[in-house]
Amino acid sequence: MGVANRKSVAWSITQALEAEGAEVIHSVRSADRLKSLEKLLGHRKAYICDVEYPEQTAALAEQISVDYGGLDGIVHSIAFANYSEGLKPFHETLRKDFLQATAISAFSLVEVSNAFKAQLRNDASVVSIGISSTDVTAANYGYMAPIKAALETASYNLAKSFSADTRIRFNTVNAGPLKTSASAGIPGYIDCYLYAEKLTFRKQNLTTQEVANTAVFLLSSASSGINGQGIVVNAGMDRNYFDKDVIAGVMHS
Repeated sequence: MGVANRKSVAWSITQALEAEGAEVIHSVRSADRLKSLEKLLGHRKAYICDVEYPEQTAALAEQISVDYGGLDGIVHSIAFANYSEGLKPFHETLRKDFLQATAISAFSLVEVSNAFKAQLRNDASVVSIGISSTDVTAANYGYMAPIKAALETASYNLAKSFSADTRIRFNTVNAGPLKTSASAGIPGYIDCYLYAEKLTFRKQNLTTQEVANTAVFLLSSASSGINGQGIVVNAGMDRNYFDKDVIAGVMHS
């Protein structure tokens, strides 16, 4: 769930899964988005589902049940924030914007999981895409950090809830900054992206493929012992705040 274009994490996950022999089906939020993806998706099956509307999520689950019967996993790679009035200081966040973004970006995981519970095989895996630092206070990320934190904790609580009668696993891939079409639209993102690169141990930012590889691992039986976890994938960015070159650049600027 959530392919937007060929730069999407969800598209990299699709390619990695198919390389392992999986059949991947997709849902996208609108007919316009589906039309824009016709060439990219090719023969792959795709449905329309705007998770802002719970009835569409329920209808998607029913249709996939008819068409496929069962699923081995779900990837939730959905996020939305309304910055139509521009970025504001966090304390000026509009209630309607915050609640809408929470419903789409976080609570939709709960609704999707509930709707698909009967279709998910007993040892299925549900993976959602989060961020590596949910306590981030970057002004250009607006109010999305606490919403991504909600997504992460929702995943952990789903792991507990589903454990009552299934072995379905829930985990998040908490990715560092990525070069995607969605991130390109965030004011000031490029500077943050380049700064994050300097904090990685290897001095090179992540690729979407590296995030996808982690998601595929969590979807596979190779990760059968991992449940209710957030796997940080950020090349060590959050462990390297006192890098000597970064300090030198700041102190002598």
